[in-house]
Amino acid sequence: MLILRNLSRAFREGGREHRVLDDVSATIEDGAAVAIIGRSGSGKSTLLNVVSGIDRADSGTVELNGREVSRLAEPERTRFRRKHIGFIYQFFNLVPTLTAEENVRLALELNGVRGAEAKRRSARMLAEVGLGDRLGSAVDAFSGGEQQRVAIARALVHEPELLLADEPTGNLDEETAREVFPLVMSLVRKRGATLLLVTHDRALAATADRVFEMRDGKLLDATVARPAVTGGTDATAAGTGRSSSAGTAAAGLESSASGGTGETAASRGTSTPPNVSGAPPKE
Repeated sequence: MLILRNLSRAFREGGREHRVLDDVSATIEDGAAVAIIGRSGSGKSTLLNVVSGIDRADSGTVELNGREVSRLAEPERTRFRRKHIGFIYQFFNLVPTLTAEENVRLALELNGVRGAEAKRRSARMLAEVGLGDRLGSAVDAFSGGEQQRVAIARALVHEPELLLADEPTGNLDEETAREVFPLVMSLVRKRGATLLLVTHDRALAATADRVFEMRDGKLLDATVARPAVTGGTDATAAGTGRSSSAGTAAAGLESSASGGTGETAASRGTSTPPNVSGAPPKE
């Protein structure tokens, strides 16, 4: 369960304080798919950063499955993020000098899984996203949709409890987006993970169990009631809440894998892979 309690975050701009998160509270049940919509700069991505521990709120707490993430100090907070949270970005954030399999394997190596086991799990995950025959291909030769599939595999290969997706279809054409997002939902449901999705696409948001809108620092419930479905289980499982605003996208893979011998996916990459160790620019 993800619990946000009274989160506030403000930035100073030109000598004035801009409050982007204003007393945000929400409870999101395990396995729920929750979408957050709102205009650019409303704080959607800042909220993802605070949830992941990349950014810290001025006040309030974030709790994931009984662990208070907001109170962890570095490097424990980074280790927690690597192990328990997965990230999907708008611009993929793959390492162009690595193959598809090596990009996915990097997430495992950062969690201490190496060698044959890491390769086996990476290959299996890529097969799940339809790229089982492209393991050794360089990702810079892939289409946008294929690159996002690699990014999805990387985000889920270590079996995170929480998946944060910041505009995951924003860099794809409409047809490709309609193919990629159902894949994300299917894989998340299969694993019982919780999904927190930031999107401008209201049609995409409508497929989630719960929808919130970021407005004036508040997280407002914008879920549209659906007709009851008989003969099945209720898929809607997300909490209530209020509050949030202006941001930066979440990032989770830190750039250097420590320990171990021999060639790893990390050692094959560039010395500073683009956007692997920090958050993308503010929205």
